[in-house]
Amino acid sequence: MTTEAPMRIAVISRLFSKSAGGAESYSVALVEQLAPRHDIHVFAQESTNPVPGVTYHRVFCLSRKPRWVNQILFAVLTWIKTRKGFDVVHSHENTWHGQIQTIHVRPLRYNLLHDRQGFKRLLRWLKIALSPRLITYILLEAARFKGTKARKVVMASGSLLGESQQAYPHSKVSMSIVTPGTDMPTYLPSQQQARARLGLPAVEKLILFVANDYARKGLDALLQAMTLLPADVGLLVVGRPGASPKYSQRVQQLGLRSRVHFLGLRELMTDAYCSADCLAHPTLEDSFAMVVLEAMAHGLPVVVSGPAYCGISRQLRDGVEALVLEDPKDAAELAELLTSVLTQPLLAKKLQHHGLAFAEQHLWENCALEYEALYRQVA
Repeated sequence: MTTEAPMRIAVISRLFSKSAGGAESYSVALVEQLAPRHDIHVFAQESTNPVPGVTYHRVFCLSRKPRWVNQILFAVLTWIKTRKGFDVVHSHENTWHGQIQTIHVRPLRYNLLHDRQGFKRLLRWLKIALSPRLITYILLEAARFKGTKARKVVMASGSLLGESQQAYPHSKVSMSIVTPGTDMPTYLPSQQQARARLGLPAVEKLILFVANDYARKGLDALLQAMTLLPADVGLLVVGRPGASPKYSQRVQQLGLRSRVHFLGLRELMTDAYCSADCLAHPTLEDSFAMVVLEAMAHGLPVVVSGPAYCGISRQLRDGVEALVLEDPKDAAELAELLTSVLTQPLLAKKLQHHGLAFAEQHLWENCALEYEALYRQVA
């Protein structure tokens, strides 16, 4: 670990909680690593105060909706609160301030304007100009990507780096990558113990699905794939329960009521990982997919969407660290890959072995050291 002088660091993250999503988990995990060595102050509208020894600052929230208005208010208030007294301001949010800006999602400018030329591009700019919401997000994003010597714009994946360079080519010199990490668990309960604690069946094979956005992360195709799998295969769904009623109805329509178990949000995921026989992540869009890395660290074989859909897949070898799904909407292909994992012990063991090795090379401790080097550059 570094022996240099500790720094006073402000971390800006609107929802500071591991259960809030991938970007939020990233910011929490990084703070966990940095807190023992630095004076960390977290500025958030909502937080479960997950990291001991950190100073938490509650940021006023008038209303979460409309979201773009709340984003402006959050940006202004955190700017006022962090203007003085900090060596480094690290923002995980769409704000114009902060020497370190971590980008977790595809730039809006890329989404709106990529591959649009001539009249189509003009129409898209007109759409932006007529929308206060889009104008707000575009202006905040442009300010965030503004390249200066005193700013580092950090991407959470290689795919984000390529998209960001296309959207903001003038800021290339300020861009770098620090991919998410994981912690290697020191204790793993048996599958039987984990399932008992969660009230799950003790005998059937269980596939794990973890997401807050069920639709974007591929639950529809996974449910369809479940109809093609044997009746003794169950599905464990972990994530924000807002969409659960809709999907519970879908489960009933597909005749899967006794085989699909919704657990809702979970701050601690060890029992969920240890209950499962494999992880399915047929995501339609994911800049990295931290859940894949975490599942590997817990010894789970993984079926995941290919590089066109999921950032981490760019680093994975099909059939070695994971089984890579060519088309996440293809329920038949998904069912076939899941069947291979669940019925071929040697394949599952191979994926488990190489997945663990991959996870051990991507630790949060290493990510924190990379950020500390960036902090020293801009402090």
